[in-house]
Amino acid sequence: MAYTTIDNPELYFQVKTYTGTGSSNALTLDGDENMQPDLVWIKERGGTANHNLTDSVRLATNYFTTNETDEEATAAETLKSFDSDGFTVGTSGGVNGSSDTYVAWCWKESADAGFDIVSYAGNATNRTISHSLSAVPHVMIMKNRTNAIKWVVYHHKNTSAPETDHLQLNDGAATSDDDSTWNDTAPTSSVFSLKTSTSVNGSSANYIAYLFTAKQGFSKFGSYTGNGSTDGPFVFCGFRPSWIMYKRTTDGSEGWVIQDNKVSPTNVSHLIQNANSSGAETDSSNANLDFLSNGFKLRHNDTRGNTSGKTYIYMAFAESPFVNSNGVPTNAR
Repeated sequence: MAYTTIDNPELYFQVKTYTGTGSSNALTLDGDENMQPDLVWIKERGGTANHNLTDSVRLATNYFTTNETDEEATAAETLKSFDSDGFTVGTSGGVNGSSDTYVAWCWKESADAGFDIVSYAGNATNRTISHSLSAVPHVMIMKNRTNAIKWVVYHHKNTSAPETDHLQLNDGAATSDDDSTWNDTAPTSSVFSLKTSTSVNGSSANYIAYLFTAKQGFSKFGSYTGNGSTDGPFVFCGFRPSWIMYKRTTDGSEGWVIQDNKVSPTNVSHLIQNANSSGAETDSSNANLDFLSNGFKLRHNDTRGNTSGKTYIYMAFAESPFVNSNGVPTNAR
């Protein structure tokens, strides 16, 4: 049987922690393999700088903040370049303040890894947009580049009819039923559908879309139901996670929680960032979870991740597959 499609996740996703220098800083990723990233998402750990998200399609120095609705901004001293095994940051305090600590989550665009970046111009008419995944997208994250409009998120496990609903990355609001976003039409292996919402297809506006589809042993985009116990749900991924983002969807106003294997290198993981908040990294037992050899397990009963009977969606990327293509299992950390 095929255990994984990707033996070495470091070729397509890596987490980098670093300390800022206050001057131009070329950062090398820590993995054994070189990886030139196409999407770099940086957050100051100890302070309240906004999230900084830059991709190679919009080009370096052009960035978004996931915790705000702001349109695309340009600043020469943010992320300056995507390098052969890392990236270079300038003097901006949001990405490289002297002695400040940061985490960067880095993806390489590749159909093999199930990640595509699509840029398009809106036209305020019902339409489809082509993508290059050659598979049905499981997650789509979109932002209006021209105007200050909310981020929108499609997740295939959001509801029983996810093409009728969307979430917002910039806040913790529960899922919304709105046909003006996806035109109540599920994406296919070649296109995704849009209606006339200014969030995704306004006239005379430019847009960026980040599309993901699951790859066995490398990425998983699923859901789980909370049990309200500190002996929380186990979520099978088929790999030892490197990065997890989860969100309560059914009701309430819980944010997007992010945990990774570099900020919390040992179990129990309890250091978190929130994609929809500029707040500093939080150390909380209300975020306890274990990164296991084949998934993750909740160790808290906080409303953000484990309220009894509530639905949570997640995105997860691998540090290593549970079993590689030669049948060799990975270890728990």
